Amino acid sequence: MQPYANEPCPKRVPIFHSLSELEIQKITDVVHHKVFKKGERIIEEGEKSTSLYIIHSGKIKLSKLTVQGKEQIVHLLTVGDFFGEQNLFHDNTVMNLSGYAVEDTKICLLKKQDFDQIMANNPDISFKFLKTITKRLAHTEDLARTLATKDPEVRIANMLLEFCEIFGTEKQNAILINLPITREEISSYVGLTRETISRKLAKFADKGILTLIGNKQILIKNKGKLQTTGDPLLDF
Repeated sequence: MQPYANEPCPKRVPIFHSLSELEIQKITDVVHHKVFKKGERIIEEGEKSTSLYIIHSGKIKLSKLTVQGKEQIVHLLTVGDFFGEQNLFHDNTVMNLSGYAVEDTKICLLKKQDFDQIMANNPDISFKFLKTITKRLAHTEDLARTLATKDPEVRIANMLLEFCEIFGTEKQNAILINLPITREEISSYVGLTRETISRKLAKFADKGILTLIGNKQILIKNKGKLQTTGDPLLDF
């Protein structure tokens, strides 16, 4: 079980951190919970919804099918993240992405009318909410820009930097990443074959940038070299 997994859902969401205990309790009283097994679909692209989906525990991926029928992962979300926000502002809007549980996941559902009331009573939440959405849009733009490049090292470096930020743990001047998705899903995320990913990760390892620990962990030993995508060490 994850740490603090018994906490009320609103306490795990950064945009609600300014609320009082009483306000947290009011939100807790109106949320509904659903549990999804690893690999289970949470919501499908094209489906209508009037709820905000908040991750209480676990991880999810948001993806869509390309015109070739392949999965393209767009976002990886973890505890405290939310999705489905477009449904809160536009009537008759359908989901533009599908959501799947990457591991066993507990979701809190907050209905539109309840969230509208929360924002009306707490204007600062509206600002934080907008800030989070803007950051997510920037991520989508960065992903599109990354996928537009034909340089596989740039794609992999950007993915690893993102994983450092979201899933990394500092370990004595290094960052340990517990990979949130499989190699097959990584392939869907960065638009490269599994063989290319394995080959390039091995070259990063040979250059001392990282250490591969089985199939589930990567130890980043030199984050600076990942950030400097023009560095000769990344120019294989």
